Amino acid sequence: MYLKTKKVFGIVSLVLAMCLAFAGCTAGTTGTAGTAADSTSGTIQFVISIVVLFAVFYFFMIRPENKKKKQVEEMRRNLGVGDKIVTIGGVVGEIVNISGDNITIETGEDRVRIQFAKWAISRKEK
Repeated sequence: MYLKTKKVFGIVSLVLAMCLAFAGCTAGTTGTAGTAADSTSGTIQFVISIVVLFAVFYFFMIRPENKKKKQVEEMRRNLGVGDKIVTIGGVVGEIVNISGDNITIETGEDRVRIQFAKWAISRKEK
């Protein structure tokens, strides 16, 4: 998780630097007055660079997170009796009963039964 976040922030910072360079943020700092056309084109370039930045955020951060949420919800909907699961707390067990939003699992050989909410299921064991 840490490496993925580090990679995303590296990409975002690179794109931000390119957008700011493209927008010409350093132009006009010499003290000379520019024309109205220069100001308008600089504003348009800045707006385009901000749109590009938001597009990068969407495709590298928001969209993958939404896909992951959909996959987890699909996995939880397709759970059945006999599936081995792991909860978000690390409890491992086999599903023995599903009733609405609750799941009952058996843990270990001593057949202890514990009831969980479906949202507490982290993943399905193979």
